[in-house]
Amino acid sequence: MRNIGHFDNFRGRPRALHPGKTIRYLLFTLYCFVSAMLLFGVTAYAYIDPSVMTYVIQAVAGVVIALGAVFGIYFRKMKKALFVFLHIDENRNKEVESDDVVYRKPEENK
Repeated sequence: MRNIGHFDNFRGRPRALHPGKTIRYLLFTLYCFVSAMLLFGVTAYAYIDPSVMTYVIQAVAGVVIALGAVFGIYFRKMKKALFVFLHIDENRNKEVESDDVVYRKPEENK
């Protein structure tokens, strides 16, 4: 059976792409959309309400925060993988306290 497009079979299951090919495909698609917007763009003579800028600032802030969170998560994963690969124990010089719980019965009033 011959593969047609990016589908394995006629049931519509997408085949697994190599991560490098997926990124190249997404970048190419983004390039095509941006090129089309720049080539076929039309000047819009419209009034932009000042409150729209508030929404734009909120959207940009949300994207920056989300990207920061994603970067932080993947940075920790890469750091952990690098430490495992280099056989580095980051807890080597840390002191660990015991988790002993001492419970005393309250003295009864006589």
